[in-house]
Amino acid sequence: MAKIDKRIHYIMVLDTETCNGFMENGKLCLDNSLVYDIGWAIVDKRGKVYETKSYINSDIFIYEREMMKTAYYAKKIPIYLDDIARGTRTVASYYDIRKDMVETLKRYNTTTISAHNARFDLNACNMTQRWLTKSKYRFFFPYGTEIWDTLKMARDVVGKMPTYRRFCEENGYMTKHKIPQPRFTAEILYRFISGNKDFIENHTGLEDVMIEKEILAYCFRQHKAMRKGLFER
Repeated sequence: MAKIDKRIHYIMVLDTETCNGFMENGKLCLDNSLVYDIGWAIVDKRGKVYETKSYINSDIFIYEREMMKTAYYAKKIPIYLDDIARGTRTVASYYDIRKDMVETLKRYNTTTISAHNARFDLNACNMTQRWLTKSKYRFFFPYGTEIWDTLKMARDVVGKMPTYRRFCEENGYMTKHKIPQPRFTAEILYRFISGNKDFIENHTGLEDVMIEKEILAYCFRQHKAMRKGLFER
């Protein structure tokens, strides 16, 4: 663990992978997303990494096998099993994962968590918390947590760059709206930032965190006005 520097604003960049559904009255409901993979990195605004964690939620991944078949990237399950066997991912209960997250935030004296399309991760984490505790505990993140969204940041900063619009037009990354607009997926943004047009997002928690922290750092390097908070208008 890195030595804590009180002058640094530490940020927890977080990403989740989910399965879509849970059993209700004997039937599989597909309306909600539950977290089976969660990764995070403690970084600063330059993107320097101080600590990482990669967790598999045993409450879903191990004990809800039928539900895991609904995961968007269910084909990755054998890869996860190999990673677990090699010790590169830690299997833990959702309770213990949350406990470590809270302790990590306290250790780095931060209340800031950042995600790309943060509303999805926020809702998925809360839904998982409610489902596993039968709504006894409704919120995953500690009270007072400030949620940043790199999707919103990128729209305000990268979205105003003529070079980004041209990049999207030339590579087919525009929306299909009547008036096409650039798309802002983490994969497309990272291709633009890194110059690697062949980059493929891994769609596993910690690996996606590593590109999302680059998006965050890139936005800060531009020194432009931008909205950071998920609920900031």
